[in-house]
Amino acid sequence: MKYVMLIYQGPALERQSALTEEEQKQVYADYQGINQTPSVTTVPPLGLAENATTVRVEGGKTLTTDGPFVGMKEAVGGLFILDADDIDAAIEVAARVPAARYGGAVEIRPSEVYW
Repeated sequence: MKYVMLIYQGPALERQSALTEEEQKQVYADYQGINQTPSVTTVPPLGLAENATTVRVEGGKTLTTDGPFVGMKEAVGGLFILDADDIDAAIEVAARVPAARYGGAVEIRPSEVYW
């Protein structure tokens, strides 16, 4: 089954920036390790949430607002697709995401195809 893994940075970016250079290199290596996992399909990194534009259509009119739809602390910072046997295997990979260790979270959603 394919799982969409949504990475919520929360305070993780701030905490990671306070790490020593060696610890920051380890965080980078941890992300690289996940990206190189054969069952992972990577997506290019997302830009910062404060640079987002949110689009809605109400009454046939397109409305745009600056910033993410959700609050800044909950904004998605990245994502990847994981092909795993079950949710337990997906949880094991999600636990390797550095953001989850530094105050963020990883949301796991089973992928559903509608077309």
